Amino acid sequence: MNTTTGDVQVVETKSSHFTSDSTQRLIQEIMFCSRDLDLIKEKTKEIEQRLKNMIDVLGRI
Repeated sequence: MNTTTGDVQVVETKSSHFTSDSTQRLIQEIMFCSRDLDLIKEKTKEIEQRLKNMIDVLGRI
């Protein structure tokens, strides 16, 4: 909503209120993302170890 008062324009914005349900869904989504990141980190560590092993083998040749 815009209201003009002389030379000043006042803008009133509608604030979005979090409901208990929307907050719970947001928290759940964050938890899923966190779990996915943990899985990616673990997989990355496994791949790094495999690459180190390959480099060690190639270094012996």
